[in-house]
Amino acid sequence: MSNAIFNVPIPVNETCLTYAPGSPEKKNLKQALKKMRATKMDIPMIIGGKEVFTKSKTKMSPPHDKKHVLGTFNNGTKAHVKQAINAALEAKPKWEALPWQERAAIFLKAADLIAGPYRARISAATMLCQSKNAWQAEIDAVCELIDFLRFNVKFMTEIYAQQPESSPGVWNRLEYRALDGFVFAITPFNFTAIAGNLPMAPALMGNTVVWKCADSQAYSAHVVMDIFREAGLPDGVINLLFVDGPKSGEVVFTHPDFAGLHFTGSSAVFEHLWKTIGENIGTYKSYPRIVGETGGKDFVLAHPSSDVDAVITALSRGAFEYQGQKCSAASRAYIPKSMWAKVKKGLTADIKSMKMGPTEDFKNFINAVIDEKAFDRIKSYIDDVKKSKEAKIIIGGKCSKTKGYFVEPTVILADSPLYKTMCEEIFGPVLSIYVYPDEDFNDLLPIIDSSTPYSLTGSIFSQDRYVIQEATEALKNAAGNFYINDKPSGAVVGQQPFGGGRGSGTNDKAGSVLNLYRWVSPRTIKETFNPPKDYRYPFLAQS
Repeated sequence: MSNAIFNVPIPVNETCLTYAPGSPEKKNLKQALKKMRATKMDIPMIIGGKEVFTKSKTKMSPPHDKKHVLGTFNNGTKAHVKQAINAALEAKPKWEALPWQERAAIFLKAADLIAGPYRARISAATMLCQSKNAWQAEIDAVCELIDFLRFNVKFMTEIYAQQPESSPGVWNRLEYRALDGFVFAITPFNFTAIAGNLPMAPALMGNTVVWKCADSQAYSAHVVMDIFREAGLPDGVINLLFVDGPKSGEVVFTHPDFAGLHFTGSSAVFEHLWKTIGENIGTYKSYPRIVGETGGKDFVLAHPSSDVDAVITALSRGAFEYQGQKCSAASRAYIPKSMWAKVKKGLTADIKSMKMGPTEDFKNFINAVIDEKAFDRIKSYIDDVKKSKEAKIIIGGKCSKTKGYFVEPTVILADSPLYKTMCEEIFGPVLSIYVYPDEDFNDLLPIIDSSTPYSLTGSIFSQDRYVIQEATEALKNAAGNFYINDKPSGAVVGQQPFGGGRGSGTNDKAGSVLNLYRWVSPRTIKETFNPPKDYRYPFLAQS
């Protein structure tokens, strides 16, 4: 029996461990890497709490060591999608009726499992199959995922506490129901935290979920499911599938109980899914919630008053951490002519000092891009620049897929702010720079705002407060996350709610209460204690 109003633990952002030489976390992670590299796994789908194996299997290899086999994952069919939907719908009545504090306890326990016994395992999985170095795995698979779990519980209680006013004789209440149906979560390869959050956030609010992860993220998705199940998540609440996108879509988007889409991926795919949902709108019991975070062409704008060293570090980290495979990565930069020589010198020195290779060698800052398709796409942009008269490569530009999918950190100098690589998303370790005449700063602002379809992240560097205010206002629609004197990546849950508009998504701000509002359907309840017993109003009486 629940007869108290419960306070949840106050969330605090998880402290990132350093993995410094001799540290226990470095020893534990190296041991996990060694063990997991040596163990071939056959990863099942999880449907209704059961492990599902099939005859169709896909090989898993580290992107930085494509000949090494970590194991396989089991491919599903449309029949498995139907099973997952049925499992989600079967689990729904009991799950949504569970008191909120019981749901909270499961995900709070999951956070503690990641912080403790699963820390090395989830980092190692992310390092091996997504080619993230130790630091990138720590801030993503460990700290950000923990933060999502703990802060979302707090945000849930804030939603439930929002209640209407009541006039005398009336008690007005709001209850926050789960959506009427199941939620479909589609998650990307590049963040284990996103892969965990997209199915978890709707589930926390009482929904049941069908989760399709990227093939290249299956290895760490399996660890996330192990954590959720050990934390006590009931069978059928979250169902993990490895099914081809079109096959899963054919089943999900024609099902009458489809109630919501939680998506992170490319803009083109999201637009296609939105169109498909629209075409099938008459099929559904309710209008589905559509939440998506998609592409970006994120910028760094330096003013002549900028701190040069801060700009250089923002470009080095912002553009090349995790090989630029972050939707928030710095992809285009605008540098004033007066400081270009210093920026070029510092950026060149930084990149030359970056070691590239497998994630298991902790000296490597740069690792591999995710797969051959990504490698070929990134290389095609670099090859086009090599043939172009409008731009040139000034740093890097070498690519090799002999052992793994390695692309050197590459800097392109463009003659125009409208050159192709200044406008199109590349999603790799490629930074395009336009050097502008100092006096053209104001003229550059509308170009930055309008030259791409995206609006995810961006930053302004300046020591002049008037300039900062002017750029912040002029670029208010150019970025959903805007940074002043910092790189445009690295949003922290609970501190910088993340998301953008325009071609970058629905801006529903993961890591905030705003996202969780999308997964509830409020019901207003009005109770009148002494209801009227005569239809006549006083104005009807004879004067």
